[in-house]
Amino acid sequence: MTSTPSAAAPAADPAHYDRATIVFHWLTALLVVGLFALAETWSFLPRGTPTRRLLQSLHISFGLAFAAVFVLRAVWRLSAGRRLPPAAGGWLRVASTGMHGLLYALMAVQIVLGFLFRWAQGEPFAFFGLFDVPTLIHIDRERRHDIGGLHETVAWAIIVLALLHALAGLFHHYFLRDGVLRRMLSSR
Repeated sequence: MTSTPSAAAPAADPAHYDRATIVFHWLTALLVVGLFALAETWSFLPRGTPTRRLLQSLHISFGLAFAAVFVLRAVWRLSAGRRLPPAAGGWLRVASTGMHGLLYALMAVQIVLGFLFRWAQGEPFAFFGLFDVPTLIHIDRERRHDIGGLHETVAWAIIVLALLHALAGLFHHYFLRDGVLRRMLSSR
């Protein structure tokens, strides 16, 4: 007698990450690019204009959403996310592991810098006007320029690494044809 997989619990597809991992990945990518685009756009607008303030407010709110997604993604990855075997060995595996580790570290640093920068500005820190984030650490306003500069530098580093990450995925897909890019796409 042979058993068949239960309809309620389909078998895991070894060629793809689980749905939550895929959603977290693409949501992270969307938020990183969106946050960067907002900041770059308002830099062309005069200070104090309503449009610039709106873009900054959206950046703060989506930054808080990014922080939540990042924490949830890390918890999911450490607890329940599907682990797939490495797609490559040797230097490609080292490069992939290093890239992922560096992106995670920079995103964590960027979130901390975002909080510190907002607290150093001494201005309201609201999530889409629904609630304010309390100031947990008092930071001298004189430090805001340094923190802001680091926040911008880390943002550029994340964007450059994310672009390299995307190009690596396309390289795997079109040149190596090893299915790495398809792992992060739905199996449907």
